[in-house]
Amino acid sequence: MKHSIVKKLGVVAVAGALAAFGLAGCTSGGGSSASSAAGTTEDTVITVGASPTPHAQILAAVSDQLAEDGYTLNVVEYNDYVLPNTALESGELDANYFQHITYLNDFNAENGTHLVDAAGIHFEPFGLYAGKTASIDALADGATIAVPNDTTNEARALLLLEQEGLIKLKEGAGLSATVVDIAENPKNLNIQEVEAAQLPRVLNDVDMAAINGNYALEAGLSVADAIATESDEGEAAKAYMNVIAVKEGTEDSDKIKALVKALQSDAVKAYIDDTYNGAVVALF
Repeated sequence: MKHSIVKKLGVVAVAGALAAFGLAGCTSGGGSSASSAAGTTEDTVITVGASPTPHAQILAAVSDQLAEDGYTLNVVEYNDYVLPNTALESGELDANYFQHITYLNDFNAENGTHLVDAAGIHFEPFGLYAGKTASIDALADGATIAVPNDTTNEARALLLLEQEGLIKLKEGAGLSATVVDIAENPKNLNIQEVEAAQLPRVLNDVDMAAINGNYALEAGLSVADAIATESDEGEAAKAYMNVIAVKEGTEDSDKIKALVKALQSDAVKAYIDDTYNGAVVALF
């Protein structure tokens, strides 16, 4: 995995990009109202690691509410799936918001980290997008389909291909499936494993690509244009629910409770519904 580009900023910087939605961010650093709420500036700053789209955008939508509750939200943007968890484990972050629950559980198992789910927020339907080939019926023998190379998202992509009748996986492969678990491949598809963030960039070089919702959004891809997507009412929505993750033992802290309350609000649900046109689905 390539080195991530990490950008530290107060929510005011994120919210500025969302002015069209009428969202105003709060200033970074503790203010007088924040200090009066919890006693120290450190106690009133909530530092959250997030993917730029949609997670940092959704966080920007709650900055005013958190300010009213006496907290200043500081967002740290990451463009990979590893550093936000290692930074949370080391105490650099209070929480992160970028991953689904299955990835979180697998990351803990593989890395010995102690991260827990504080709340479920949303689901991003995984999509199969057209590159050089416009439809499943038009796929030639030996066509190339790009999928994410991390374990949980690769399995998700392969299950989507199986859903569409393109491959059949070994019985029981489930959420840990990789290319070695492909039992039947009638079109002799070349399954190309690519870092998740790079999938939109290789789309024009392959026949199709199965792309994570956040990276599709960043690339300007509409879920409405996907050849196939997961249902938001099935098992995928449960297995791939995007969560607020925290270090074990901090999930009941006042600042995390305030963050969860703000994110699981009617205002955020309305913002998600109005902004993402089905590419992001609120689950609360």
